[in-house]
Amino acid sequence: MDPRSIDTRHGTDNQHSFSNGNCLPYTGVPFGMNYFAPQTNGDNGSWWFNPRDHVFQGFRLTHQPSPWMGDFSYLVLLPFNGSLKEESVFHAQSSYRPDESVFNPSYLELTAQRYQLTTRLIPSMYGGVLTTRYTQAAASLLLSLPGKYQLVIEDDHTVSGSIINYAGCEDPQFSFYFTLHFQQPLLNAANLEKSGENECVTFSFGDIEEQVVQFGTSFISNEQAALNLSREAHWQPQDYLKHSENQWQEYLNKIDIQDRNQERCSTFYHNLYRTFLFPQTFYEKDAQGKAIHYDTLAKKVKPGILYTNNGFWDTYKTVYPLYSLIAQDKYEEMLEGFLTSYRESGYLPKWLSPDERGLMPGTLIDAVVADAAVKNIRPDLMPEFLEAMITGATVQSENQNYGRQGTNDYLTYGYVPAKYHESVNHTLDYCYSDFCIHQVAKQLNETQTAEYYQKQAKNYLNIFDAETGFMRAKQLDGQFKEPFNCHQWGEDYAEGSAWQSSFAVYHDFKGLIEASGGQEKFLQKLIDLCNQKPSFDVKGYGFEIHEMSEMAAIDFGQLAISNQPSFHLPYLFNYLGKPEFAQPLLKQLMTQTFNDSITGYPGDEDNGSMAGWYIFSSLGFYPVCPGSGEYVVGMPLFDKVTMHLSNGKTVTITADPNKEQHQFVDHIHFNDSPYESLFFKHQDLLDGAEIHFSLGVVPRPKNYTAEQLPFSM
Repeated sequence: MDPRSIDTRHGTDNQHSFSNGNCLPYTGVPFGMNYFAPQTNGDNGSWWFNPRDHVFQGFRLTHQPSPWMGDFSYLVLLPFNGSLKEESVFHAQSSYRPDESVFNPSYLELTAQRYQLTTRLIPSMYGGVLTTRYTQAAASLLLSLPGKYQLVIEDDHTVSGSIINYAGCEDPQFSFYFTLHFQQPLLNAANLEKSGENECVTFSFGDIEEQVVQFGTSFISNEQAALNLSREAHWQPQDYLKHSENQWQEYLNKIDIQDRNQERCSTFYHNLYRTFLFPQTFYEKDAQGKAIHYDTLAKKVKPGILYTNNGFWDTYKTVYPLYSLIAQDKYEEMLEGFLTSYRESGYLPKWLSPDERGLMPGTLIDAVVADAAVKNIRPDLMPEFLEAMITGATVQSENQNYGRQGTNDYLTYGYVPAKYHESVNHTLDYCYSDFCIHQVAKQLNETQTAEYYQKQAKNYLNIFDAETGFMRAKQLDGQFKEPFNCHQWGEDYAEGSAWQSSFAVYHDFKGLIEASGGQEKFLQKLIDLCNQKPSFDVKGYGFEIHEMSEMAAIDFGQLAISNQPSFHLPYLFNYLGKPEFAQPLLKQLMTQTFNDSITGYPGDEDNGSMAGWYIFSSLGFYPVCPGSGEYVVGMPLFDKVTMHLSNGKTVTITADPNKEQHQFVDHIHFNDSPYESLFFKHQDLLDGAEIHFSLGVVPRPKNYTAEQLPFSM
């Protein structure tokens, strides 16, 4: 798969009130420490790029994982010619032609119409190279430094500096360091030290035709930035490009798609690209080649692996299960990094950017750990992970950014009381995390711990209202909170209403079905979920949030595939032995709400999570319950898929006949044998497999045994 076929503007046409992905057109290496994108409107907060803009304000070095988190350690490089009325981005900006520009994972290239100069930026893990072809006199580079900065001109070829800017951080002096090396010398260069805040600095080169700027960066020191640059000092621009393209090709080649519909193939690979951006590398290599990182809590450099920019509430569902199949080496290293966060803060991370931001309910990194444990990934780390998970489940932090909210009350009452914001989601997420602790303890033969957390994982029943069939907030006295409106968003529910939030019992749908009054009642509940208007009540927020707007826009009833709480909902029909309800629904969701354009997502993509949903769903199976070691069977989208697994084996998936009218799975063969179960086991896939889906135009209902249904605790 050629990375040049990826247009990184996929999902980037957004505003704060409506999301088509809320993506940025990131160029970098996979899991890079930095990313780069053209800035088109720096005055528009986190929405500083839009693909419809024709303004180029420079190449932004960025670490923004989401517009809702904001950017940190960012700066802007803008080549220009001549003199400026004022030294500012506004006075230097130029128009550009988006349709004549290159936006791909490996490099950026565009022409500033005002100056008729063309610039290409190629990234590396810790730096990159900026090549500008000037056609007019007085070649210059404007460096925009939005924050407190220091700058040193070391000689006529070298500039070093640092900047402090962030949306949130434990260290108020958290700094980003950089070194620029100019192939053509600076004019009037002298040893100059300059500091300030929110300023632009111009570097002039005279009447030259081309300037090549190599740069290195660091979160550790100027010396480390220079060391990072020195390792690439002998590289030419084509070397940077070769390294970047080879890395992207390695990841994109892990899954080979063959299909008559090339637009769908393109959509698949654009999504696959998105899954390899986050979390970002947050460690560097010292002079001896050992991993080091900056600890923002201790405010000093420490040894070890570290990663940042990830919200586990979103990504645990899809991203890490995908890595367990095709990027296990990287998964193993990331786990090591997450333990580093625990050792330094006392808690496993929830939302890192750059350090703990404490957003969203639950501690769902527990699912990332449990999924690794049952798949025998980094068993050496699991004893310490179990300790960390239990700490998060039992020790209430004085800093609400860390660990669980309402820990003591949850342990006392068996639910998080309504006095806590989004209490229903907290309760359900803690139950699932308790299941995850159970799974890790079971892997470690910690029988007493496993049994205790298995019981805790049933606490979801404490907030289930059998009369309405919904999960509801409870007061301290054990009474359900009144009044109740199943369409009211917010307050007791996170980014949804009772409709989106009441089915988050990933580990025990059998128990939820029984509590709901049996299979027929639960089936009717799922049908009601889908076959109604996408109505919502804004009372909990007081205004319409973008997730409400996006659910209404896609018009799949209350099945808001536009946001993470709904990702698993289509697959719940399988737990009733009714996969024929899920199959056409999945096909419609994939083909109607996803594409490869600038409006390519039905809602926030969120660090690879929504891209991962599309990838798994299009393969024909989905990890409803990370930590179970199973994938629920769905509806394949492509004629043929070949997955190259991390262990060297392959999984081949074929679907035939496969046209628009083929909405149902008629039967499945697994390694040439009829396959009746509604799930695949991870280990069976790891052994190598050939899976053939025979599709049909009408459903073929079947009766399934309990053993053929997906996992329930």
